[in-house]
Amino acid sequence: MPELSQADEVAVNSLRSAVMRLSRRLRHQRVDESLSPAEMSVLGTLARCGSATPSELARKEHVQPPSMTRIVSMLESKGLVRLEPHPEDRRQKVVTQTERAESMLAASRSKRSAWLAELAGQLDDDEWAKLRDAAPVLEKLAHL
Repeated sequence: MPELSQADEVAVNSLRSAVMRLSRRLRHQRVDESLSPAEMSVLGTLARCGSATPSELARKEHVQPPSMTRIVSMLESKGLVRLEPHPEDRRQKVVTQTERAESMLAASRSKRSAWLAELAGQLDDDEWAKLRDAAPVLEKLAHL
């Protein structure tokens, strides 16, 4: 990695701090308080990427397979995912979210988006334009 200029280092530190604070505040806008952040993250991954094996989910979520097995088990017990036989390898299972999970995620997204829109409504036109321009870049960073 190339050495950062002092201005870039300040920008990176500011971005890190702001993203962490905003993320923490967004987490408090949950619809279902009974789900852990890890469980919500797995449901979000399933919504974005579709059904996956526990191993694939573990890689996408950057957790160890035994941890993912526990998370999937908890989600299954709550009726939010179902395990189905893998179409090509019967030794594996495929995790699929249920309709209940889809509706819960939709409600959660709606609540969080409304909260964030309310915050963004406090920005001036120039700040809002900069945020709109930065959104795709932040999205890219989130998925690198």
